[in-house]
Amino acid sequence: MPFTPTDYDPYDFANRRHIGPSPSEMADMLSVLGTESLEALIDETVPQSIRQEEPLDWDAPLSEAELIFRMRQVASENKVLTSLIGQGYHGTVTPPAIQRNIFENPAWYTAYTPYQPEISQGRLEALLNFQTMVSDLTGLPVANASLLDEATACAEAMTMARRVAKSKAGAFFVDEGCHPQNIAVMRTRAEPLGIELIVGNPDDLDPAKVFGAIFQYPGTHGELRDVTDLCAALHEAQAIAVVSADPMALTLLKEPGAMGADIAVGSTQRFGVPMGYGGPHAAYMAAKDEMKRAMPGRIVGVSVDSHGNRAYRLALQTREQHIRREKATSNVCTAQALLAVMAGFFAVFHGPEGLKAIAQRIHAKTVRLAKGLAEAGFTVGPEHFFDTITVHVGAAQAALLKSAVDEGVNLRKIGTDRIGITLDECTRPGNIEAVWRAFGIDRQDDADHAEYRLPEGLIRQTSYLQHDVFHMNRAESEMMRYMRRLSDRDLALDRAMIPLGSCTMKLNAAVEMMPLSWREFANIHPFAPADQTEGYAKLIADLSDRLCDVTGYDAISMQPNSGAQGEYAGLLTIAAWHRAKGEGERNVCLIPMSAHGTNPASAQMVGWKVVTVKSAANGDIDLEDFRAKAEAAGDRLAGCMITYPSTHGVFEETVREVCDITHRHGGQVYIDGANMNAMVGLSRPGDLGGDVSHLNLHKTFCIPHGGGGPGMGPIGVKAHLAPHLPGHPETGGSEGPVSATPYGSPSLLPISWAYCLMMGGEGITQATRVAIFNANYIAKRLEGAYKVLYTGPTGRIAHECILDVRPFEASAGVTVEDIAKRLIDCGFHAPTMSWPVAGTLMVEPTESETKAELDRFCDAMLAIREEIRDIEEGRIDRADNPLKNAPHTMEDLVRDWSRPYSREQGCFPPGAFRVDKYWPPVNRVDNAYGDRNLVCTCPPLSDYAEAAE
Repeated sequence: MPFTPTDYDPYDFANRRHIGPSPSEMADMLSVLGTESLEALIDETVPQSIRQEEPLDWDAPLSEAELIFRMRQVASENKVLTSLIGQGYHGTVTPPAIQRNIFENPAWYTAYTPYQPEISQGRLEALLNFQTMVSDLTGLPVANASLLDEATACAEAMTMARRVAKSKAGAFFVDEGCHPQNIAVMRTRAEPLGIELIVGNPDDLDPAKVFGAIFQYPGTHGELRDVTDLCAALHEAQAIAVVSADPMALTLLKEPGAMGADIAVGSTQRFGVPMGYGGPHAAYMAAKDEMKRAMPGRIVGVSVDSHGNRAYRLALQTREQHIRREKATSNVCTAQALLAVMAGFFAVFHGPEGLKAIAQRIHAKTVRLAKGLAEAGFTVGPEHFFDTITVHVGAAQAALLKSAVDEGVNLRKIGTDRIGITLDECTRPGNIEAVWRAFGIDRQDDADHAEYRLPEGLIRQTSYLQHDVFHMNRAESEMMRYMRRLSDRDLALDRAMIPLGSCTMKLNAAVEMMPLSWREFANIHPFAPADQTEGYAKLIADLSDRLCDVTGYDAISMQPNSGAQGEYAGLLTIAAWHRAKGEGERNVCLIPMSAHGTNPASAQMVGWKVVTVKSAANGDIDLEDFRAKAEAAGDRLAGCMITYPSTHGVFEETVREVCDITHRHGGQVYIDGANMNAMVGLSRPGDLGGDVSHLNLHKTFCIPHGGGGPGMGPIGVKAHLAPHLPGHPETGGSEGPVSATPYGSPSLLPISWAYCLMMGGEGITQATRVAIFNANYIAKRLEGAYKVLYTGPTGRIAHECILDVRPFEASAGVTVEDIAKRLIDCGFHAPTMSWPVAGTLMVEPTESETKAELDRFCDAMLAIREEIRDIEEGRIDRADNPLKNAPHTMEDLVRDWSRPYSREQGCFPPGAFRVDKYWPPVNRVDNAYGDRNLVCTCPPLSDYAEAAE
């Protein structure tokens, strides 16, 4: 019998690894859809008028093995020196147990934001640990579950101070000892809001002239200042005191709360999170209790479930931009949840004694370094410090910096005659000796010698991290089991499909994630010299070119480190262009009613007035209303913000006309890139008339959501806007920065680059086709059971669909929340609830889901519809039924059962796995109780027992 070769390619990543349905499965699905081919479906769905003319012409796609080889080549072009530059970024030791069980574990990095608390109890507890750590270290009672980076946290604190201060002053004081990037981002944020920034020496602060002030602690050059008297003076003037503090220093030094600070912010990067050329890292914010409703970002709170058991949830969500839109306190959407979890576990892993010991060693090493330099005749300051010293070197600065690099060490250039040196927990005796050699000193470090130079009045007097979780048995077996227990409480993408409309929970391939742990990407300081970061430069340049190809734009800024930051950066770029043309008075922004909640919040942040545009009956932008409001704005029209395809899940054929109307009135068009997963390779926003778009790399380009972050939101712009993209103190540029580092969170970029390299132009286009295909398959299978609220002219949808479940409330008393909670029993995360239309579910399956998983979801939804029908027709009680009691826990299964339906029906509905069933750890969470009784740090165990009684 002759040998018959196969044409199957096991190394075809796009079609065998990333795209869910197999060719034979797709054939079956096409027959359900009643169309002959995938291309025919795309022709029915995507208007020909918006299709791009040329396909993406990229190199042949790489296999996974070829990608690793390519990544190793690029990584080798980064030089990993010992960076003692400081400025808020430090070498740190990630405990291997945390690296393997959190950072590299898809149970943690593929989870979504915990908006469904019953299936998020693990990460909510981990974030509560983080909040408790922050609250304890800062001495302030309320903390949030992380922010983007220290610089933007400083800016958030400034605007929060403006909201809560009773002072009527219009200026904000900034300590000149703040890190330069913090000052620069605060300048960017202040200008469009009309806030005057006064940067100076705190000794010169006049509290009567400001609504608030911020102090760096320790200062960027190492100085330690007790701001107790300054805080008191600010309070006397009814102003707000903010301290940006290093949490490692706070294990030894007097905490901000003890000095009278109202707000504390900072970065937890050195708590086990690699520098990663600048991010992602979890910033923090803590504040006095009376300010909690003005605090930006997410707050994890303690509540109870329907049986009175302890349960965690996101608290005070009415503060958030999705609810308050242009009246929101901030446009913060992504938090650095995964990194906050890592930092929180770092504190659990080491406990208070461990953290204190690490800080003590860092300080003692710095004292030994300073002593050696001083004894050799160098002028070293300040007198008291924690981990940072400044050496006055005069004209020898350049030579000494080069000498240090020759010794394998990066030091910080300060002005023209000083050098900054910041030590960390990774600093070894050999590193200290290398610094001495660079300064011409032949000396050996005595690692056993400990001497301290902390000012007596600033030594911490209070305890911290007293909750039991920070005093666990620190055997690795116990730590590993704790991390596993928490992850088992959650439902992440490693367990099941997460069909969230507008959030694109797609495959985060393991091979894309692997390089993040490599030292060549992880251990680079964001302000390292350019000749040490050539690998990053090559990666960023090539990824930028590909994103320009995909979008039809001419330039990309990688600086925004979230989608909301991308919106903000894009609008700032438009505003800067208007000013450059002498049209700075343009301040009206047209935004459709269906827009993301971050859109109006971002417009407000750049000082624009939001004018809402109606939706037509079919869900499209009401063109007549848009035209009328553009004409009314006239020469004050700054621009419009639209999402394409629309948030209603259809390709609007009037998009070019919307862009033309805006341009005719002198405005610019911002196209939100949240739905780019329906466009890549098929249509380009830059060709439709868009001037700027952000791209959610954590959606379309495979960076994982990490339980609510990290994210990346780079912006693409047309050539005329390119000169006005965000700049940075380290890299120049005419405009101010929006994030702490020039490239946002660059250690994430290898993920998106790897995705592009392995998919190739055809593969990445096929992913778009199949995302649309899978969504239409779900819509077709659910036809008759649920109404799809909006469709295109041919009855097709884009990559997502809105299911209208509002009629069931009248017919059966069943709400959208009941359906969402019932899906948990089936082993699914619910689709997006009540957005953009209240009382609906927005479903987006993505291209990564197999036919089996799509069918399991459809089976679950159809079974739920039958349960609703049973209520409608009187076969099940309207108040006591599987939907109203969902989700069902294992405790429900074993306790006395008096419900009018069986245990089988309640706990094992269609879609649920029999052997590997996901059991939620709590019943439905009482949201109102959690807000009425806000607790956002780990409470005593006795409190839990009382709640359950």
